[in-house]
Amino acid sequence: MAQRSVAVVDYGMGNLRSVFQAVRHVADGAFDVVVTDSPQVVNDAQRVVLPGQGAMPDCMAALDQSGLRDAVMRAAAEKPLFGVCVGMQMLLEHSDEGSVPSLGLIPGAVHRFDLEGRVQADGSRFKVPQMGWNRVFYGHPKPHALFDGVADGTYYYFVHSYYAQPESTQHAAAYADFGGIFCAALAKDNLFATQFHPEKSADQGLALYRNFLHWNP
Repeated sequence: MAQRSVAVVDYGMGNLRSVFQAVRHVADGAFDVVVTDSPQVVNDAQRVVLPGQGAMPDCMAALDQSGLRDAVMRAAAEKPLFGVCVGMQMLLEHSDEGSVPSLGLIPGAVHRFDLEGRVQADGSRFKVPQMGWNRVFYGHPKPHALFDGVADGTYYYFVHSYYAQPESTQHAAAYADFGGIFCAALAKDNLFATQFHPEKSADQGLALYRNFLHWNP
């Protein structure tokens, strides 16, 4: 029997090396983890990770130009898929960043933080992008399966100027606070995604990737 595989989608926009190393570490040989720009490899994989880094218009254009969009859409329809950072934002319908349509897999949109002139509790001004550690809280009384074993209020590492706003709170798996409460993780059926970077978030980030490999939505 062929070894199960995880495809980390390489469309030219993402923190691929760090994501690959984190997923391979927790796979511990049980999955063949590959970074790939091949639609066929994405089609054949049992699980898919969709990273994203940079501006949304550039990410959507790169996904289309790479020829991987159809493979990502097929994966989203039938197998566990984990979106990271802009890879999370791409799952929604539209982004204000460049006023660009996204993949439309989850109803909602992406907006820019509007924190001009606002100050934090310590008196310092909010700086956009949010860059650094922030606490993440579950969106439901019972945490999503990928947060299994992770304490509510755990810190994760963020780098972003835009945030996801799903139409339904049912699709918000976690929240954080940066000048107001925003959605830090999305979930719908076989889709899960985080605005923060699990691969930059030490053991608690590795826990999410480990749970993803054992998740049966």
